[in-house]
Amino acid sequence: MSEPLAERIRPKNLTEYVSQQHLVGTEKGALYQQIKSGTIPSLILWGPPGTGKTTLANIIAEESNRPFYTLSAISSGVKEVREVIEKAKQSGGLFTTKNPILFIDEIHRFSKSQQDSLLGAVEKGWVTLIGATTENPSFEVIPALLSRCQVYILNPFGKEDLELLLNRAITEDVILSKKNIKLEETEALLRLSGGDGRKLLNIFELIINSEATDNIRVTNDLVLSKVQKNTVLYDKTGEQHYDIISAFIKSVRGSDPNAAVYWLARMIEGGEDVKFLARRMLILASEDIGNANPTALVLANATFQAVTTIGYPEARIILGQCATYLASSPKSNASYMAIGKAQQAVKQTGDLSVPLHIRNAPTKLMKDLGYGENYAYAHDYDNNFVAQEFLPEELSGTTFYKPGNNARENAMRDFLKKRWKDKYDF
Repeated sequence: MSEPLAERIRPKNLTEYVSQQHLVGTEKGALYQQIKSGTIPSLILWGPPGTGKTTLANIIAEESNRPFYTLSAISSGVKEVREVIEKAKQSGGLFTTKNPILFIDEIHRFSKSQQDSLLGAVEKGWVTLIGATTENPSFEVIPALLSRCQVYILNPFGKEDLELLLNRAITEDVILSKKNIKLEETEALLRLSGGDGRKLLNIFELIINSEATDNIRVTNDLVLSKVQKNTVLYDKTGEQHYDIISAFIKSVRGSDPNAAVYWLARMIEGGEDVKFLARRMLILASEDIGNANPTALVLANATFQAVTTIGYPEARIILGQCATYLASSPKSNASYMAIGKAQQAVKQTGDLSVPLHIRNAPTKLMKDLGYGENYAYAHDYDNNFVAQEFLPEELSGTTFYKPGNNARENAMRDFLKKRWKDKYDF
């Protein structure tokens, strides 16, 4: 049985490497000069599936002429890590810049103890670590290891990159180049790939292999007819991952607990990471529910802590409770919009001065300069409130937060209107 198409045409050097010009471009590539000079730091490659993380790691090792060791976080434990590090120490050395490269695919799946076992080797220079992850390393890589690595972000492939991959497959692959393949339409292929180069090539190979003739016209209709018969229910590393989490979030936002729990079940049955699901609900509780029901954030946070401790299969019960609660809760994105508007104002106006009366005045000099002068202590007044200016003068009267139209925020609006009268547009 022959290798998959994606493997057969995998780039072997920087010239063949498609996309990620912000990293490997000859002019402004953040990694290009380091690769060419051989001074490679330990690094984490973070990006969606099929964006060339493994390929780039192989190219770095090849271009810098270093020994290359690889581990998969799915099948390797602390024992395997230590064995590879021992081999790397023997093939490298303390007094050479050509220390071996240790590549760990899906490093986010390594436990804390597994990641801890890497620290000494990275710190002492026995290996140059390259980790690949589809998850945010800030959450999934321990701080001690993350601080010793540079993080580089890989982007989904663009339209031109994907079309280049297809044309390379047609002209350079040892099997496809013997056929008469015409790319008449590519929209369906590109859409189904979701910016995942490996998925694109897998779909393309499926289309070509399903045709009995060597004269093949690739059209949107042909692609859709073939893929619909072969699609999987849920691929946690591919397009379905993003489509179904999107469907789940929009179902909760749309207050449909039935749809929410269905899409949740699809992801659970597909083996989705329990922390990923809980983290998305934690974000959603603040972004889409917010002050309409602050308890939602409390429950979502408790859910994250609980499922992290418990894991599958019991975690499904807690996830289901949280999902149905969030979907059945009143909704508001008012606080989400408020912080967005405030950040935009900061970008537009820069570092505006803090009004003197609300500045901190810990020293006599600061008091002499007027820091804190005329500040009114709210608790000295009726209802613990006194009107005074808290924004920089240039932004006086600017409304960032407008309470949503729901019972809890309507009460907040009434509270604020009574105190601020006509100053803000609540």
